Amino acid sequence: MKTAFVSIVKVIRLSSWGLKNRLSSMIRPETGRSVMLACDHGYFMGPTHRLEVPRKTIEPLIRYAEALAVTRGVLRTSVDPKWQTPIILRVSGGTSVLREDLSDEGLTVSMTDAVRLNVSAVALSIFVGTDHEKQTLLNLGKLVDDGEEMGIPVMAITAVGKELEKRDARYLSLSCRVAAEIGAHVVKTYYCDDFHKVAESCPVPLVVAGGPKLKSEADAFELTYNALKEGAVGVDMGRNIWQNDHPVAMIKAIRSIVHENCTVKEAIEIYNENKSMHSVENSITA
Repeated sequence: MKTAFVSIVKVIRLSSWGLKNRLSSMIRPETGRSVMLACDHGYFMGPTHRLEVPRKTIEPLIRYAEALAVTRGVLRTSVDPKWQTPIILRVSGGTSVLREDLSDEGLTVSMTDAVRLNVSAVALSIFVGTDHEKQTLLNLGKLVDDGEEMGIPVMAITAVGKELEKRDARYLSLSCRVAAEIGAHVVKTYYCDDFHKVAESCPVPLVVAGGPKLKSEADAFELTYNALKEGAVGVDMGRNIWQNDHPVAMIKAIRSIVHENCTVKEAIEIYNENKSMHSVENSITA
C-alpha cells in the first residue's frame, strides 16, 4: 500500500511539472501572453473558406504562433512533425454545421492518443445553458481527470453554437467560471462589453476567440487590444487571420499588440508595411 501511495505521489508530481511545462510552451513566460492560431474549424464546418487545404493555410503562419489548434486528422495529414510549434488538439465533436443545434458533442479522441501525438494541450467545447449542458460539462470533467493524470492541460471553449447573441458578459462570466471550477487550465471565450467582469471572475487564463471574420483589420486589432487591456492573456484566432488577403501581415500585426503592447494604430501600420512583403507567404489561394 505504501509503495502504491508513493507511486501515485510521483505521478502527481510528474504530471504537475509536465502540465506546467506544456502551459509555459503555449503562453510565453517573458510576456505572459499568447497568440494561438485556430485551424480546427473543419471538425464541424468541413472545408471552410481558405482552410480547404489545411497545410497550405497553416505552413506560412505557424512560425508566428505560440500554439496551433487542430484536429487529429489535420495534425496527422497536414502538420509537419518537424515543426516545433505546440499543438492544441481538438477532442470534442459529433455534430456538423448542417444541424441547427451544435451543442450535442461528445469526446472524439482519447487522452492516450493525445499523448501519443505529443500534443501540448487538448480542447473541447462546453455549451452552458443548452439541452446538452450536462454532457459537455461532464466531458470537461473527465478530460480534466485524464489530463491531470497525463500532465496534459485542458482548454475549455465556451461555445455558443449559432446563438451569437449569447455573447454578453453575464453569460460568458457564468460559462468561464463554471469551466474553471470544473478544472479547465485555460478557457477560450468571446470578447464582449464589460469583458473585465468576465476576466476578473475567472481564476484561470482567458484567451479570446476572433469569431466570424470581422469587417476590417482594425476591428480585429481593436478586439485584441481591448481584450488584453481588460484581462485576457491572448487570442486564439483563426478566420480573422487566414481569411484575410494578407494573413502573414495580419498575424504579425496581432503579435505586435499581444507581445509588444502596440496600439491599434501601430498595428495597422505594421499590417500595411507587411502587406507587400513575402508575397508567397502572404497569399493563400481563395
